[in-house]
Amino acid sequence: MTVLLGYVPSALGEAALRAAVEQARFRDEPVLVVNTSRGDAYVDPRFAQEGDLARVVRELTAEGVPHAVRQLMRGRDAAEEITEIVEAEEISLVVIGMRHRTPVGKLIMGSTAQEILLRVPCPVLAVKTD
Repeated sequence: MTVLLGYVPSALGEAALRAAVEQARFRDEPVLVVNTSRGDAYVDPRFAQEGDLARVVRELTAEGVPHAVRQLMRGRDAAEEITEIVEAEEISLVVIGMRHRTPVGKLIMGSTAQEILLRVPCPVLAVKTD
């Protein structure tokens, strides 16, 4: 089994990374880091640049956590990509960062975290920043 980390280069991503490391150690499982964009990687702030992912890999290595990284740019949203991976592989837990949104904000713009929570067939750990 594997812990899937939905990573974005932000404070939320860092909080999720810390939680994924903790869960991977507790479960004695590797971490699969997933970062995605619909295809607008140069303007999408959620798309991790090479340096961002290199730092994540260094941290996971320093923590002694086996890991793999997938960066996807296939024109689909993060919820779709994560759901497909969870359904195709042996994922025990999905870890994501979640920011506060007003009910109106959720209605108008939707919520990737909410979509993941509703779609994936395994437990989801949604973390906030400190």
